[in-house]
Amino acid sequence: MANNNDVSRLIDMIYGRIEDAKSPALKPDMAMVDRDEMLDLLDELRAQLPIEVKRAKELLAAREKFVEDAKRDVDRMMRQAELEAKTKVSESEVLSAAREKAHKMIDHAQERCRQMYQVANEYTEDALARTEEAVQLALDEVKQSRIRFRSASAAKMQEQREKRAEQPAREDVEQN
Repeated sequence: MANNNDVSRLIDMIYGRIEDAKSPALKPDMAMVDRDEMLDLLDELRAQLPIEVKRAKELLAAREKFVEDAKRDVDRMMRQAELEAKTKVSESEVLSAAREKAHKMIDHAQERCRQMYQVANEYTEDALARTEEAVQLALDEVKQSRIRFRSASAAKMQEQREKRAEQPAREDVEQN
């Protein structure tokens, strides 16, 4: 759970840096951020995501082990119930009771197995969905930053072109 907090914390830090970024003059809808700082935060976020995915895989493996253990327990209970039933063959009521108890144990074990399987699936799905959402939010923010950067860069280049285009015209006027 600490890793998930680290991922959320990093995303909050990225959002905070972008929200607190200063706008250049005449460009209130743009923001300037420290590229190295943002890249460092994204690298840290990238490092945390595999840990979250690894935890989800470990949970899946634990779920599979639990299912196998439950199946073994059911088989053992069945064998035990059958053995108890065979030792009491002469007493039909006892035999009937043993079978009923074995079936109840099996039903209980199967229900518990189903519940644990469902809980493990829900947790894994939730963890993966949160991870996917965090990655998507970070990716969307990076894309928006790239778009704003390209726009600012293109505007700056256009200004430079216009200044260069004005210089020869001024020189011609001054020479005449």
